[in-house]
Amino acid sequence: MKTDDFNFDLPERLVAQYPVKERGSSRLFVLNRSTGQYEHSMAAELARFIEPGTVMVFNDTKVRRARLYGSAIETGAMVEFLLLEPVADSTGKADASLILENKGSQLWRTMTSKVKRQRKGRRYSFPEGLQGIIVEELGEERVVEFSEPISEAYLERNGHIPLPPYIKRNDEAEDAQRYQTIYARNTGSAACPTAGLHFTPHIMDSLLERGIELRWVTLHVGLGTFLPVRSETVENHVMHEEWYHVPHETADAVNKAKAEGRKVLSVGTTSLRTLESASQSGELKAGAGSTSIFIYPGYQFRIVDQLFTNFHTPKSTLLMLVSAFAGRERILSAYEEAIRLEYRFFSYGDAMLIR
Repeated sequence: MKTDDFNFDLPERLVAQYPVKERGSSRLFVLNRSTGQYEHSMAAELARFIEPGTVMVFNDTKVRRARLYGSAIETGAMVEFLLLEPVADSTGKADASLILENKGSQLWRTMTSKVKRQRKGRRYSFPEGLQGIIVEELGEERVVEFSEPISEAYLERNGHIPLPPYIKRNDEAEDAQRYQTIYARNTGSAACPTAGLHFTPHIMDSLLERGIELRWVTLHVGLGTFLPVRSETVENHVMHEEWYHVPHETADAVNKAKAEGRKVLSVGTTSLRTLESASQSGELKAGAGSTSIFIYPGYQFRIVDQLFTNFHTPKSTLLMLVSAFAGRERILSAYEEAIRLEYRFFSYGDAMLIR
């Protein structure tokens, strides 16, 4: 399967650079995954498109201020570091307790600007006297050992909101609140699960009033979600590992719904990847785990029946996932219509419900 099969032309003006003025006022594209038929609405009207009894599953991860700027001690050059996750040792080995319990660490897997210049042994100075040294090179990543453990309090004071690269501006004060879901509570992501940005207390209440069950999982969004596909063929792309947790209450609710023939609706691709990764023999299993699941056309979904999501970038793993869910032709046709009607795309853009 060719990566180019998932390409489309998008006018730059449709890439949302800022959120809509009021959260929840985005447009909603409703797509029938079986027929390809669609209709247009608003995110605030989401509840009326969902059957009572549906279990909606949200990702409650919280984005950390993961972008940190340091000065190279040898040259004085300013270097941008994106902190992906704390690690157990200098080889970059993941540690579930560090990641899922949000413990401070001196060792971090990072991405950097001008990565080829950032070599093992290079030293950097950061705000408040913090220093760091690259102790390992892992492809496009670097493992950095800091002079002290980096806490969330330190990042709150000195870090920046990690806006994605297609937002062509620096983070601003508003982003600290708007690039975060209203229900975010477990810190650990280097990017936002942006389908959740549309939800307001009013929308959540309207879902409950309609008899829709709201449940939660945690997947800390890292490189696996937003790294571009650079291989010519889809099958040769390798996803990076991300960590998740499924509470017992969520597993019980989802399994009960499946047994009773009720729908499970995933809010966002990260929630979907969590649910599909944690499924065993058709049941959702509670607990913590890691996933490098790569979903593209041909994948057989085991848990998720419906998906609420944003519009995704060309040739991305996320576009491949929604194409697996609704069919490549249907998705590309829907995207063509959304472009014609000038929907806003990507993280701060409009929403799509696939049912």
